[in-house]
Amino acid sequence: MALKGNLAVFTTTQLLNLINLSKKSGVLTIYEGHKTGKKLTLGDGLTQIDEVAPGKEVANLNFQQGMLVFAQMNGKDGHLASILQRAGKLNEEQARTIREKAASLNDKGLALRLINANYVTKNDIVRSIQKHAVSIVFDLMTWKQEPFEFKENIAPPDSHILVPIDLKNVIIEGTRIITEQKHLEEEIENLDFALKFPENPGEKFKNVQLGTNEWRVVGFINGKNTIRQIGKACNMTDTEIRRIVYGLLQAGLVQMIRPQSAEQPKRGTDLKRQQPANTRIERDVIQRLIVKIKNT
Repeated sequence: MALKGNLAVFTTTQLLNLINLSKKSGVLTIYEGHKTGKKLTLGDGLTQIDEVAPGKEVANLNFQQGMLVFAQMNGKDGHLASILQRAGKLNEEQARTIREKAASLNDKGLALRLINANYVTKNDIVRSIQKHAVSIVFDLMTWKQEPFEFKENIAPPDSHILVPIDLKNVIIEGTRIITEQKHLEEEIENLDFALKFPENPGEKFKNVQLGTNEWRVVGFINGKNTIRQIGKACNMTDTEIRRIVYGLLQAGLVQMIRPQSAEQPKRGTDLKRQQPANTRIERDVIQRLIVKIKNT
């Protein structure tokens, strides 16, 4: 039996709860929504929403006995090498080389080869795939109007690595993240602002304790790179970069400004770490940050 609907009426969280509690097996497909220009009246006879027709598939979630076992989404590279790179188990060069040399292998074959070559462990692969799948679920929990369809008893392709994930904790954590995301979006509305160090940055950063990701972000701060660009260069989602920048702002380690350069800045991972040249103190700070990053 197929279940069809719209996330404006039946939310992702409600769908996941239904699938989990009823221990369903099958595939949930989310489609790109196209407004038809018409209105739909809901069951109360008063509320109206835009009618949205399904377009191309944008996400698929597979379930077995109510547990999530596989997830894929357009725009989120699902190649195993890319998943491992995002999880920090492979560097960029390793991931690129693996993709080129193992292009003919499916995920299961590639996983076996990587384990045998001591690139990663089985646990690395399982945890990285879990993280990838859960991040897709968290994204879907923010969607508000896309059409969906759930078909029972349809298994994922045999070439995929299936990692069972209990949905209860995912739903709880996803709800918390959505609440946090709304707060961060209110605090940092515009990601096209740049960041700069305050006066006397040497004193601010003296004995500071930051994590690896925070140091990576700090390494790109030069008054020109926007928050959005820094996030892409560090392979972070909008929420992740907002969370780090918010923490740096609250600690007084950085300030938000309009980008200093009027030129169209480079995008994505082409950004370079540029040393501020205003003062010797700022140069010393960046040097210490780079050393810290390398030693982390």
